[in-house]
Amino acid sequence: MHVGLMEGTIRRKTLTENLDAVVEHGVHHLQYHVPASGPSVAEIRKEMDTRQMTISALSGTYNMIDPDVKKRHAGLQMLRSVAEKCAPLGTSVITLCTGSRDPHSMWRAHPDNNTAEAWRDLVESMERALAVAEEYGVVLALEPEVANVIDSAQKARRLLDEMQSPYLKVCMDGANIFHKGELPKMREILDEAFARLGDDIALAHAKDLDRDGQAGHLAAGTGRLDYDQYLGLLKENGYDGAVVLHGLSEEQVPFCTNFLREKITAL
Repeated sequence: MHVGLMEGTIRRKTLTENLDAVVEHGVHHLQYHVPASGPSVAEIRKEMDTRQMTISALSGTYNMIDPDVKKRHAGLQMLRSVAEKCAPLGTSVITLCTGSRDPHSMWRAHPDNNTAEAWRDLVESMERALAVAEEYGVVLALEPEVANVIDSAQKARRLLDEMQSPYLKVCMDGANIFHKGELPKMREILDEAFARLGDDIALAHAKDLDRDGQAGHLAAGTGRLDYDQYLGLLKENGYDGAVVLHGLSEEQVPFCTNFLREKITAL
């Protein structure tokens, strides 16, 4: 496994300065947000290759069950735009979260997320997203998140089984799957998540949490997630890609990269 970083964690005036600053921390794997403006795809690829850097995934998240259907359609068009850039940037993975019925934020839980109608809309949105994925030969890496319609490993497994698509996999984030009251059962819940999803992991994230019932929002190594168990389970399930740090400030990058690198080395 490799230490990865979310692009944008370190910000400089130019692409070259950005990438140089990332490499200074010994990081050569990025999850990338392709900007609407700025450096071209060709320029990004050239600068990455010059530094022997790899784009592990592109970010493609949108609210797949937005109560506003027009916003869902706009999200799908965004996803197509991201998929078009995968091959030129040397990656085949796009990360997704599934969204919420909350009309203002897809990161806020809503009681209607658990309805049959929300599931039906998710399936319809995912079918359309997977048609795009198949067209471009990319994998959609679905991330379970406690405020979203897919809020657990169980629901992620249900969706994978229902879709039956080789283009749908999982982005595993150990800090995102604990509902209220579940942190005392961390070991059991992580074991179950990997038992259900371990064979379908396309990408892994690394951040941390200090409470259950919401997505982790702390930098890796500063909260309560058992990283020995989490990374051990990734290794046991044959994952050898990037573990992408996010939810951290630039000031935390030295600590978090060292923390993660030491944990991976010790496996």
